[in-house]
Amino acid sequence: MAYYAYNEKIRDRQVGRNAQLFAHAIADLETAEERYPYLRILVSIIEQAHPEWNQAPKKDRQIAYLVDTLSDGGLDEDEVAEVVRVRDEERGHFYD
Repeated sequence: MAYYAYNEKIRDRQVGRNAQLFAHAIADLETAEERYPYLRILVSIIEQAHPEWNQAPKKDRQIAYLVDTLSDGGLDEDEVAEVVRVRDEERGHFYD
C-alpha cells in the first residue's frame, strides 16, 4: 500500500478525507476488475456529496477528474468516467 500523508490538504471538503484515502487505496489495486466495485462506491459517495452535478452535461468527466485529483493521479479518468456512465445508464440516463 502506498504511503499517504495525513497532513496533506483535503482535495474536496464535501467529499472528505476518507474518500480521498479510499481513492488512494483503490489506486493500489492491480486490475480494472478489482477496482470496479470500489470505484462504484467512490462514485456514489461523490454523487451524494455533489448532488448539483447530477444534471451536469459532462458529469462523467467531472467526477472522473475529481477522482483523479483525489487519488493524486493514481486512477485513470477514462476508467472512472466509464463507471459513472454505467451507473447512469442503469438509472435510465444515457450519454451521447
